[in-house]
Amino acid sequence: MDSITEKATTLLALHRPGDPVILPTVWDAWSANLAAQAGFAGLTVGSHPVADSIGRADNEGMTFGELLTRVTQITAAVDLPVSVDIESGYGQTPEALIDGLVEVGAVGLNIEDTVHSEGGRLREAQEHADFVGRLRRAADAVGVHVVINARTDIFLRQIGDEADRTARAVARLELCAEAGADSLYPVGFHTDDVYRELVAALPLPVNAIADPASGDRVHLASLGVGRVSFGPLFQANLAARAAELLGPWR
Repeated sequence: MDSITEKATTLLALHRPGDPVILPTVWDAWSANLAAQAGFAGLTVGSHPVADSIGRADNEGMTFGELLTRVTQITAAVDLPVSVDIESGYGQTPEALIDGLVEVGAVGLNIEDTVHSEGGRLREAQEHADFVGRLRRAADAVGVHVVINARTDIFLRQIGDEADRTARAVARLELCAEAGADSLYPVGFHTDDVYRELVAALPLPVNAIADPASGDRVHLASLGVGRVSFGPLFQANLAARAAELLGPWR
C-alpha cells in the first residue's frame, strides 16, 4: 500500500496553479508507455479513448469493469500516478468506485455531473457535491488520498444563459471543493478572460483541456491553471496521422 499512497501524494503535489501538471490522456498500455517514455510525471485515462479502443460508445457505453480491465493493464505497464475518468460513475456507488480504482492501482479520478445512465440529466449542484463528498470519505476509509477532479459540463453542454454561465459553474465547483475535491474541471475550451475569471474565483487548481497539436503549455500556465489534460484529442491526432500514413496504401 505504501507505493499507492506515495503515488497519490505525488499526484496531488503536482497540481500547481501557474505551473500546471500535464496529464496526457491515454487509453491502453501502449499509449501509456508513449507518454511515460516522453517524460511525463503522471497520466490520466480517458473514458472516450478507452471506449473507442474496445469498440464501445462514449458516455458510459462500456462498463466500469471494462474500464478497470484497461486501467489494470496501464498501471502494470507504467510506474506513474494514474488518474481515471469515471464519467458519472457507471451507476456504481462512490464506495464501489473507490474500491475498484484503488484495487487496480489508480490514485485519481475525474467525476462529471452528466448522468449518462439517467438520460443524460445534469446532477443538481448539491447532489453532485454530495457524490464528491462520498468519494472523499470512501477514499479516506481505505487510506489513500485519491485525487478527485470534480467536473461540470455546464460549458460543454451550453446549459442556461451564457451571461451567467461562468458564475453558475463557479457556484457548482465551489460546492465540490467544500465536499472534498482536489481540483476543479469546468470542461470546455474557454477564452483567456474566462479562464482568468475561473482561476480567480475558484479555491482549488483548475483543470484545462488542451489539444496537444495546437495548445500551448506556457500560455495556459500564464492563465493560472493547475492541471492540463487532452480529453480524446491525443488519440484523435494520432488517428489523423495514421490516416495520412495508410491512405497511400489503399
